[in-house]
Amino acid sequence: MPIAVAELSKLFPLDALRPETREQLAREAAVSDYRRGEAVFRAGDIDEETVYLIEGELRCEYPDGRVVAHVAGTGHGRYSLNDAVPRRFTAIVVGQKAKVLRLERRYVEKVITWDQLSRDPSYRFRDSSAGANAWVFRLLRSHAFIKLPTGNLEKMFQRFVEVPVKASEVIMREGDAPDNFYVIREGTAAVSKVLDGAPQVVAYLREGDIFGEDALLANAPRNATVRMLQGGQLMKLSKEDFEAVLKPPLVSWVLPAEASRLVKEGTRLIDVRMPEEFAQRAIHGAVNVPLYRLREEMPSMITPGSRVLVYCNTGERSAAAAFVLNGLGYTVHALHGGLSAMLRLQASADASSA
Repeated sequence: MPIAVAELSKLFPLDALRPETREQLAREAAVSDYRRGEAVFRAGDIDEETVYLIEGELRCEYPDGRVVAHVAGTGHGRYSLNDAVPRRFTAIVVGQKAKVLRLERRYVEKVITWDQLSRDPSYRFRDSSAGANAWVFRLLRSHAFIKLPTGNLEKMFQRFVEVPVKASEVIMREGDAPDNFYVIREGTAAVSKVLDGAPQVVAYLREGDIFGEDALLANAPRNATVRMLQGGQLMKLSKEDFEAVLKPPLVSWVLPAEASRLVKEGTRLIDVRMPEEFAQRAIHGAVNVPLYRLREEMPSMITPGSRVLVYCNTGERSAAAAFVLNGLGYTVHALHGGLSAMLRLQASADASSA
């Protein structure tokens, strides 16, 4: 159910945002109706949402017996329903019905951060013309950046270099050494790979899309060619800036013992090495999806949103795989130390049980 932008201007701190920022959040908002006695959420729930009551009344019941009313349209009702995780209370609808608005918490924080940073008169990358900042909102919405701390977000924008590009211009070629990371600010591009001996287009990119990260994360040659279809502008980070600002926080590393626990709890184990490597030696229970085939094969094998653990021999390819799978919507961990570290743990466990 859509929500009017004017409704967001009644809520804190959304009321202080620029109109274009509120318009973007209105497009991302989810609105749900509840009836008397239904729970909007319960104490102990873990979620990633900022929740506002925009119509009706809730009874907020704390585990210690304390009860607080939350009424839409009042001074207190302008605030979200406590963003603490796990949830500290159970929110029950009191009247005949209630209407609740939900936004993804991390996205809201990033959008608010950018809205504030871009108010500085010296800020280079905000354009006041209609629709010109769509690339920023789409970039911040990317699953690949969902875990990026807001401090790194500021650094990323500070270090961006604007690059004008022309139609048909080749930005990178398959097989080239990795150098830069790019975001499309204006224009469109085609991504092609050599398949069965001939180049084939495998994806199209538009404003807010990113490219160039795979090779930088894996420290490997470019795995695709990117050619501009329409001229425009790119935002560029050098390899050094990418490794300093983006690479560390975007990969969630786990040690072998933690990895073993995650797998026992149902996390899917993905070997991102080549099939020949997988055939020689692999971790028991792993599924082989080579790094270069992740985007094409993973969604049909494992539902996006699932928890996955990736590994390779050393961790280089795992870092790239984690970035790709984050972008596809998976919850991803990468095995620190790679295959050998996990095999050592398994050998130790086998020896202990012998």
